[in-house]
Amino acid sequence: MVSRPLFVTALVLIAYRASAQEPRPVPEWHVVADVLLPGRSARFDYQSLDPTTQRLWIAHMGAGEVLAFDLRTHHVVSRTPDMPGVTGIRAVPALGRVFAALSGGHEVAVLDSRNGRVLGRVPGGRFPDGLAYAPAAEKLFVSDEYGRQELVIDVPSASARRPIQLGGEAGNTQYDSVTGHIWVAVQTRNELVAIDPLTDSVTERIPVPGIQGPHGFYVDAEHRLLYVTGEESGNLGVLDLDRRRLVHTYAVGEEPDVLALDPVRRRLFVAAESGVVAPFDVQGDSLLPLPRYTAAHAHSVAVDPSSHLVYVPLENVHGRPVLRILRLE
Repeated sequence: MVSRPLFVTALVLIAYRASAQEPRPVPEWHVVADVLLPGRSARFDYQSLDPTTQRLWIAHMGAGEVLAFDLRTHHVVSRTPDMPGVTGIRAVPALGRVFAALSGGHEVAVLDSRNGRVLGRVPGGRFPDGLAYAPAAEKLFVSDEYGRQELVIDVPSASARRPIQLGGEAGNTQYDSVTGHIWVAVQTRNELVAIDPLTDSVTERIPVPGIQGPHGFYVDAEHRLLYVTGEESGNLGVLDLDRRRLVHTYAVGEEPDVLALDPVRRRLFVAAESGVVAPFDVQGDSLLPLPRYTAAHAHSVAVDPSSHLVYVPLENVHGRPVLRILRLE
């Protein structure tokens, strides 16, 4: 005869095993809203979220405008014109500033984050693109793609310093909050470069074998991981920053461009020029692919970690530019 405690324990164990073997429900994409944006139907590029103001700053590259979108009211609250070829955009809440890389104007614009007013312009670069701010050095670093260099701007004086030569075309630029270093993808050398912002010098070069044409990437500083995409190879690599090597690679859409991470849900999004948004669940240094979302020109993505909503600007939906708001659940 089996005693009651043993019998109950056996039932609990059986139930646990059964639940552990049940497949997890596959999340689905849901369109929350399509919000019409001002301006003509033209290409969008990077986005930057300011969590202190709940504003999403959007580079409307083809229209030469910077838009500030209020995530609470779903309205554009500021619209800054005369931003020719705006590519990179970076909100720095601690400064109350937004920086915009103007590829068509060969300069970087400084905007007031309260109203989008232009406070200054710093000339430089053949094709300024990605931006990163190093707070300890009070410097802005800008990847000059075709100039094959990293532009350096002293923020307090709004003046350009001597650029850093990279030896190849520069992709995106990111700040590592743990080491205080700046990372740059050198796409024609298939490597990532670390820069010390205090000395404006290259301290390290890390090859990323199998990632052809690294351009877009994202630094998850807290977990010591860097996610880097290959424009030419159409894949995503996971770089272990402690071991300084790639540990995994995954297929994404053709010509991947912009990455965004939801640090709360541990979910990574990779948007590609081909119009594919590839999401992943982050599991340690591995990624679990989730269902993809596809829409024409969906090559830029941002995510709000408080609401977990995903923002994808689309240049032409029935002849109008639209900010598509999505949920994956």
